[in-house]
Amino acid sequence: MNDQLKQIVAPLLEWYRRCARKLSWRSDPTPYRVWVSEIMLQQTRVEAVKPYYERFMEQLPTVQALAEAEEEKLLKLWEGLGYYSRVRNLQKAAKVVMKIYGGELPADFETLRSLPGIGEYTAGAIASIAFGKPVPAVDGNVLRVLSRVTESRRDILNSKVKKEFSEQLREIYPTDCAGDFTQALMELGAMVCVPNGVPLCEQCPLSHCCQAFLHQTMLELPVKAEKKPRKLKEKTVFVALDPQNRIAVQKRPDTGLLAGLWEFPNAEGALTREQAAEYWKNLGVCPGSIQKLRAAKHIFTHVEWKMSGYLVRLPQSVDQFVWVTKEELHGQYAVPNAYKAFLKVLAEVLG
Repeated sequence: MNDQLKQIVAPLLEWYRRCARKLSWRSDPTPYRVWVSEIMLQQTRVEAVKPYYERFMEQLPTVQALAEAEEEKLLKLWEGLGYYSRVRNLQKAAKVVMKIYGGELPADFETLRSLPGIGEYTAGAIASIAFGKPVPAVDGNVLRVLSRVTESRRDILNSKVKKEFSEQLREIYPTDCAGDFTQALMELGAMVCVPNGVPLCEQCPLSHCCQAFLHQTMLELPVKAEKKPRKLKEKTVFVALDPQNRIAVQKRPDTGLLAGLWEFPNAEGALTREQAAEYWKNLGVCPGSIQKLRAAKHIFTHVEWKMSGYLVRLPQSVDQFVWVTKEELHGQYAVPNAYKAFLKVLAEVLG
């Protein structure tokens, strides 16, 4: 197996140096910049990350700035990226780095792994890209490339398979350009050996040694065990306005899904118009009008929200909620993408 993988090193590096995308975190790969970029890129497309990364670096340019940032500012900077536990762990780790390591990320792989939110992949990426350590960083892109090159039919979601591929990579890692090799594997998986649709084998620098290409089994690989179906959860969301056109919002619990973020008032189940009116009457206010909104949905990793919605105009505000202007909501309150459809309603109603 390793004799086969040794063949990929030289052509992959040559291809990467010639074809790699110009990305801001690559132009200045300091440990902090690499770390933030890798956390942002987890389960998120590069194009989506670019503006977030630039804004984050502008406002929190150092480990110390991240460690000292107020939570509301941190969540607002992350608003729309999703998987908010990532940014919370980012700050937890920054505080550890300030306290124990003098504000400098450690270069050691195992020490990096001990920090909150940094797993084996992220530790490998930081160690190799920022510090030049010959340590693999194996994510879905890399597993797909390796599965096709070796024509492996092992389940890539199996931790044992991932560990074996990591060990095989470790034996062939170039010690003089570890960071380039790490990024070359990632880049090939993202741009050529793609996850959806037909891989661009005619552009691949490894087609001469790829067993899947040789046997035309690319679309059969990689093998993944079937995931459990997502749970379906119905809820009703209220875009509620008081006479001053202030908007009702509430903060989610500090733990669990979308912890600590802001949301519109909502209730379990798909409420009828009459049930929606009853919801507000139970809070001590009789709606002036209730307008049915278009249904929306949002898919999380393990659950799908199916959302009904109402635009509600109230004769007075209700103490149970925080009431904010459109400008305050936009500038200060982090509202998750799950409510994107209802934010659009606000934009249409309030301009």
